[in-house]
Amino acid sequence: MPDVLKAPLVVEFPFTRSLGPVQSAFLTGLRERVVLGVRTTDGRTLVPPVEYDPVTADEIRDLVEVAPTGTVTTWAWNHAPRRGQPLATPFAWVLVRLDGADTALLHALDAPGPDTVRTGMRVRVRWATERSGAITDIACFEPYDGAAAEPGGHRG
Repeated sequence: MPDVLKAPLVVEFPFTRSLGPVQSAFLTGLRERVVLGVRTTDGRTLVPPVEYDPVTADEIRDLVEVAPTGTVTTWAWNHAPRRGQPLATPFAWVLVRLDGADTALLHALDAPGPDTVRTGMRVRVRWATERSGAITDIACFEPYDGAAAEPGGHRG
């Protein structure tokens, strides 16, 4: 058998990204337990917000608050989380269309098992204890039956 050549490989992205006014407002909102979307000229609300309409390429800056509750539009079970993922225990990756939004946000859902997750289920944001203005200010989503008080209804 011939010798196999090996070389170490480090995958990295050694750059920083500056944020425009829309992304900055979105992340600042998360720090304050508020989820912001952006309204397009045709009335759609995009979450997470973007600075240019993906259909028309028009610049958009009309920020609107959406609810911290929403509906799972699709999901996949992660039975073996890796280091750096949102949860250390098995969880579902979900696309959540927050109430008031027309698009879905990708995040983790803390659920006891894949048999408890379904498309169409209601969920709510679980805020991180320490928030810094990053997407990780949303610790994850959790199942929500609508009976409890809204977690985003108060600021703090």
